[in-house]
Amino acid sequence: MKFEGRSLGIRTWQLTVQGLVCGITLAWGWGGMTSAALAAERITLRLGPFEQQVAVSDLEQFAKTGEVPRSLRFYAPILNSQVREFLNRQLQVDPNVADKVVAQVLRSPTGKTVIDSVSAALPNTTVDQLQATVSLAARQFNGLSAINLLRAYPEDNITVDASAVVSLALQFNPTYWQSQAIGPLLERELAPVPSSIASLPKFDPARRGVQGVQQKTLFLTDYQRFRTIPVDLYTSTNPQGPLVVISHGFGSDRKFFASTAEHIASYGFTVAALEHPGSSIKRLGSVAAANDPNEIIPAQEFINRPQDITFVLNRLTRYNQQPGTLQGKLNTQQVTVIGHSLGGYTALALAGGEVDLDAVRQSCRGISALGQAPADWLQCAAADLPERRLNLRDRRVAQVVALNPLVGNLFGKTGLMQVTTPVLMLAGTEDAVTPVLNHQLRPFNQLQSQKYLITAIGGTHLSIGDLGNLGRAASVRTLVKERWGDETLPLRRLASGAMVAFIKQLTPEAQVYAPFLTPAYALSLSTAQLPLRLNTELPSTLDPWVGAKKNRLLMAVRRVLRGENIVATGWWLLARS
Repeated sequence: MKFEGRSLGIRTWQLTVQGLVCGITLAWGWGGMTSAALAAERITLRLGPFEQQVAVSDLEQFAKTGEVPRSLRFYAPILNSQVREFLNRQLQVDPNVADKVVAQVLRSPTGKTVIDSVSAALPNTTVDQLQATVSLAARQFNGLSAINLLRAYPEDNITVDASAVVSLALQFNPTYWQSQAIGPLLERELAPVPSSIASLPKFDPARRGVQGVQQKTLFLTDYQRFRTIPVDLYTSTNPQGPLVVISHGFGSDRKFFASTAEHIASYGFTVAALEHPGSSIKRLGSVAAANDPNEIIPAQEFINRPQDITFVLNRLTRYNQQPGTLQGKLNTQQVTVIGHSLGGYTALALAGGEVDLDAVRQSCRGISALGQAPADWLQCAAADLPERRLNLRDRRVAQVVALNPLVGNLFGKTGLMQVTTPVLMLAGTEDAVTPVLNHQLRPFNQLQSQKYLITAIGGTHLSIGDLGNLGRAASVRTLVKERWGDETLPLRRLASGAMVAFIKQLTPEAQVYAPFLTPAYALSLSTAQLPLRLNTELPSTLDPWVGAKKNRLLMAVRRVLRGENIVATGWWLLARS
């Protein structure tokens, strides 16, 4: 899932205006000792090779009156009440203590991160200028706001890198910083006890298998839903075991995991990597500017994606039974679904996760893109669906791999308890798109089936992808921090090996590959730059973060209401106390 490229359109400028407020307030909310003689009269917005100047006085007029001056008519579609609110929002700062706050913040790791981020957003601005601006604004104006800070800026022009500001606005949100805080805790608490580490077999499923692989592309048309689904099929020389289906993330395509598909196929599996036409990079590139997530992704796409896979399975079942090159090579009655980001949601829904649209609507009331992780905003598109709950399960799905899944509130507090198939999940602690706490750890804790969690300490949203298969996404600068390429090779090796071992659990070779689903395997590939973990449970020390006790209580309540046993009733009463 990526918010990037020309699909942003006017929305980039809206986030730039809003993000400018966020960035200025974060970076300049510290005070300083010097004074300024000038005030900014113009803002130069820079987006790649393009620049556009905006008069501060015109922006101030809009903030005061709500009327859009003639010079800002081009921006009229985005100068809404939210932008005006941010321009006028006051941050009270006591000038008498501002200098002490500055000294404390500048010495902290967080302060350095903020300075680095704002320096990228304001390329021609020094730290001294930032401090001088806040110092003057705190002394001369009644509280800090974006307009007041612009008045106090010690130059007549301030240049803003629009892409960097959008990145800043997207990353400085509560869920992202929760993930930053929990990263060191996960590294420590998920580390295996040395005495529990067993030796690994001499072979490594991260290395390519011995079987040859052929690839062909099918275009399957669902005439009932007016959707054509492109499918890349990777078939091995002697395919056995389950069919593997790969579902890409929002704004991606079927090529994103081409290397993964070939790797898995080389171990004797048939892999079908499909493309969802309603949420692919091709569709995203045609989207106009939007302030509503439903204009970026149709609400129906949250239903269409699982149905795409069900449709493909139905069609491949026919090919498996008919004379031809695919006859007998497609085990559509036993399927492993691998999904990344929004594809992770797709996979979990197919495995029986019950979509709770009431929970989505409740969490999305009054939500705006600013201050939210992209996934937290994007999931709100589903709120426009008329149903209260959705069950999209396909019983042919026997396993699920959810890589950086977009979950959030889509399954509510209990929807994932309905999943009975084994799940392998991947989480990255520096994922600014689908932050680890709300989109991976809490959902993982809900799961009651056999489950495995790979945690990449420092991993980002696209770290799992092969840079060579990012397609057009590789040529577009992402709006959030990403780690990919050679530095993430250990993670991609771990994921490849663990996925092969996970799929092999549905074959007679299950025990041979079981050691590669243990903490020892992750530790063998872990590095100081990218610590890796593989666990089947979260330790109790993480209960305050993931709400484990609450989840256990909910499970007990459900069992009591079903009249399953007296033990559950006793636990429920105990938990209530």
